[in-house]
Amino acid sequence: MQSNHLDELSRITGKFSDHSILVVGDVMLDRYLWGNVSRISPEAPVPVIELSGESKRLGGAANVAHNIVSLGARARVLGVVGDDEPGRQLVSELEKCGVSPGSVLVDSGRPTTVKTRIIAHSQQVVRTDLEKRSDVNETLEEKLIRAIRENLPGSDAVVVSDYGKGVLTDRVLRFVIEEAGSLGAPICVDPKETRLLSYVGVTAITPNQHEAGFAYGRRIVDEATLAEVGWGLSKKLSCDGILITRGERGMSLFEKNGDYTHFPTVARDVFDVTGAGDTVVSAFALALAAGANLRQAASISNHAAGIVIRELGTATATVSELIKSFEDNGQWNGW
Repeated sequence: MQSNHLDELSRITGKFSDHSILVVGDVMLDRYLWGNVSRISPEAPVPVIELSGESKRLGGAANVAHNIVSLGARARVLGVVGDDEPGRQLVSELEKCGVSPGSVLVDSGRPTTVKTRIIAHSQQVVRTDLEKRSDVNETLEEKLIRAIRENLPGSDAVVVSDYGKGVLTDRVLRFVIEEAGSLGAPICVDPKETRLLSYVGVTAITPNQHEAGFAYGRRIVDEATLAEVGWGLSKKLSCDGILITRGERGMSLFEKNGDYTHFPTVARDVFDVTGAGDTVVSAFALALAAGANLRQAASISNHAAGIVIRELGTATATVSELIKSFEDNGQWNGW
């Protein structure tokens, strides 16, 4: 039986390279300051971190695109950066990893979103955010809509990466959902919990359990409340699938047809969950584009997430790592 499942997995992942995914949303730059703590400040009861290095990685919608490319597919990303050095660094990082940044727009009136994490002894000590969360202006709205219209043809799926940073205005979001729907492309959303009804009619959303509970107005504390929220969201949004990620408890998929599947976590070691949601939605959308059903796509995204959370900082997975994860863990829920 496992041999048959592996054949099907290989068939799906073997098609990844044939597909192009359009990512629309909030791009950001993840900045890491690495160091060690050896003393407490005499000025205040806080640790003094002696910095030893700095690195920059793609975050948000840019990380989604990076994950798609890492899995062997092509990705185009639409977003907005500031007219600043972090914005130029973000575009440069996109180019380095093979993502087309041609539709990343520049807004001189806002800074590029930068999340700075200070890491000491492999632990995140503090995070600072530089951002502007107000909606982009009408001129940029028009440019984004024009870019969506130009880039949608030829895209096999669309990922909406909504971090609430102002790029996905109501008008932009409505346009991308309607246009992708008219072309028959799957639309997968990594949602902002405060915008529940904005995602009506998409193919799937992939909230974590806190986002799902907040969006529905019911905190998830056990299996009963999980079911209430999952089926409730499914009814409200009329999505084909609601995939709720649950940390160490894995993922739960609620399908429009009434099917429910739970996927236990495959991660043995968890170092950092940063960017895991980006990995989930990217693998899920790409698997759907390659012909997987919802359960297979959820299973693939579960294994992809298990790979990246073993790394410190935002990370990506490859097809070979995916296949090895299935072979090593022997978890084939939904296949």
